[in-house]
Amino acid sequence: MSASTAPPVTATRPAVEVSAIRKISIRLVPFVALMFFVNYLDRTAVSFAEPNGMGQDLALTAAQFGFASGIFFLGYIVLEVPSNMALHRFGARRWLARIMVSWGIVSLFFTWVDNSGQLYTLRFLLGVAEAGFFPGAILFLSQWVPSRHRTKILGLFYLAQPLTTVFGAPLAGWLIGHHGLFGLEGWRVMFLFVSIPAILLGVIAWFYLIDRPADAKWLTTDERDWLTKELAAENAGKTGHEGQHAKGDLKAAFTNGRVWILAVVYFGFVYGLYALAFFLPTIINGFQEQYGTTFSVMDKAWITAIPYLPAAVVLFFWTRHATRHGTRTWHVAGPAVVGGVSIPLALYMGSPAATVAVITVTACAIFAALPVFWAVPSRFLTGAAAAAGIALINTTGNVAGFASSYITGWLKDWTGSYYLALYLVGIFMLLSAALMIWLAARTSSSPSAPSAPAENQR
Repeated sequence: MSASTAPPVTATRPAVEVSAIRKISIRLVPFVALMFFVNYLDRTAVSFAEPNGMGQDLALTAAQFGFASGIFFLGYIVLEVPSNMALHRFGARRWLARIMVSWGIVSLFFTWVDNSGQLYTLRFLLGVAEAGFFPGAILFLSQWVPSRHRTKILGLFYLAQPLTTVFGAPLAGWLIGHHGLFGLEGWRVMFLFVSIPAILLGVIAWFYLIDRPADAKWLTTDERDWLTKELAAENAGKTGHEGQHAKGDLKAAFTNGRVWILAVVYFGFVYGLYALAFFLPTIINGFQEQYGTTFSVMDKAWITAIPYLPAAVVLFFWTRHATRHGTRTWHVAGPAVVGGVSIPLALYMGSPAATVAVITVTACAIFAALPVFWAVPSRFLTGAAAAAGIALINTTGNVAGFASSYITGWLKDWTGSYYLALYLVGIFMLLSAALMIWLAARTSSSPSAPSAPAENQR
């Protein structure tokens, strides 16, 4: 099977399979998704704070805000691969709980930041504290279900990311509106109250999460046995570059060409994701001058949330389609093309509504592709190689997070607009589409690649 295809889930499945996957979907996925919700809210809270008082109070330029947003990813990159290897060694329960408590504590200190230097330091430390959470969660969930169910499970998990903005933007606006609470500016109140849930969830995760299906008492004996056998058989059949991944060879992950190509593909998606995440509230704030209108804090929060609700809906149905009919190359490449073309079009809309509508198309494209993309690496990586490979791909994405944040702000200061910055987003997403198609063609034609069923080809 190629790196970009997966078999569909057949209509007739054993009862034990149906019940096991249903229990994992209900018992495990929502909790890990809630962790991701809080993680992403803490990570992007700075985007709500900047146009609502923080930028003025700390005298930040667009480039300084972009650097503060992006330096998070430098801290993340420093420890990402070691963190995921530690998760593989010590288990997800302990490591994900440790990460959440650590980042919650660091996030809390944003309440009292006084200047740009302190902001840079805390954003870097937040990245260090959060390092490994996302690839760790992906690895953790991938180890609970066979590959044919992975797109569905990761899709349910990934719903937390767009829904963070759907619910988080109004929540942030509501908290910012409590200016003067405890003698704090509104944006400081927001940082205070979005940090506490991370600490609480980290403590709960220590007791709630379970590292592997064999230890899950909420599964029946038959369900545990079925999952254990299915996963063991699947891992035994995995091969990577020169057949070394089945041995869990760490070196194999770093020397595998598919891993590096997927890393560059992911770079393009993440570049677009964080250009929108960090600067959309600022762009919306700029509508007031550009179109001569006025928005309250809550108005801006609700407008920020608009693109993400359709994105969540599209994500859900896109991953269901990929699960039922088999994951294909166009499930990733198609949205990349749509996103790459649509984002520059937002520059030429004549009203706030039209601009947000086009940005909504871009958001739908990005979020449709991401969970399907993450079902790919675990099909040819296992053990330590999976931990390292997934972390390496996500590390490259975090480079994009830094680059998009800083470059977008720098280009805005240099040119006075977001035109060039958004064109660059489109270019990177089109590059992701081209590389995904090339990888599928290259893998399918490789003599050493296992063949894929004809119905699963591009």
